[in-house]
Amino acid sequence: MTDSTQIEIDAPLPSRRKRNLPLSAPLDWLAGGWRDLWTVPAPSLLYGLAVASLSALVVVGMVFYGWDHILFPALSAFLVVAPALATGLYEKSHRIAEGRPVRLTDMVLIKRGAGYHILFIGAILALLAMLWMRAAVLLFALFWGWLPFPGLGRIVEMLFSTPEGWALMVTGTLVGGLFAALGFAISAFSIPLLLDRKLDAFTAMGISMSYAWHNKGVMVVWGAIILALCAVSILTGFAGFVLIFPLLGHATWHSYKAICDEPQ
Repeated sequence: MTDSTQIEIDAPLPSRRKRNLPLSAPLDWLAGGWRDLWTVPAPSLLYGLAVASLSALVVVGMVFYGWDHILFPALSAFLVVAPALATGLYEKSHRIAEGRPVRLTDMVLIKRGAGYHILFIGAILALLAMLWMRAAVLLFALFWGWLPFPGLGRIVEMLFSTPEGWALMVTGTLVGGLFAALGFAISAFSIPLLLDRKLDAFTAMGISMSYAWHNKGVMVVWGAIILALCAVSILTGFAGFVLIFPLLGHATWHSYKAICDEPQ
């Protein structure tokens, strides 16, 4: 463990990690992300296009193979693993801040020494997403028993026109919210930390959770903005991700710098 890591762990948490940022701070992060997006824009847009294409391909594949019963949980699970997919965007913002050149290869090839730890966090997030999808299937069975999945055409009607549907939506929102909150807390700053400092995955996730907890107000607003923009992207058939995914990735780097940088 490096000295810098030891300082982070031993620091008094309330005084070192609470930033007292205004609730409007996420707008500044988005502005910073917008600037980074249009600084050498091609790599960011290609990144967004790849995520949009992959998302659409996965959804088409799920419908084609008859896995539409987990489509809605899978869409929400995407938000859990998305921070790991945005690693290259964090690296681009990092390079812009340090005045280094930006190339697509630099965004795709993970920084030496941090790669294994980033992959480990990605695996943790993927496991969390799979657990949520399994929990969603169990919740459906809890409220409707062995009733076969009615298909996408009828599920919306069942959810909004039956007591079981409303109960499932309320319960699913609460349970899904717990998965989302945990995923958001451990991933909000952990991967940027690994790119910026010499830390291991467990330390980075712990520090990320600590900063998220001590800045709950602004992080809730930030999470709501991410959710809203991702919903817009999904409603556009994932086309919105071409622009919105890189915007959120770059903005996440600015959120990390605003909250995790030690005050001078």
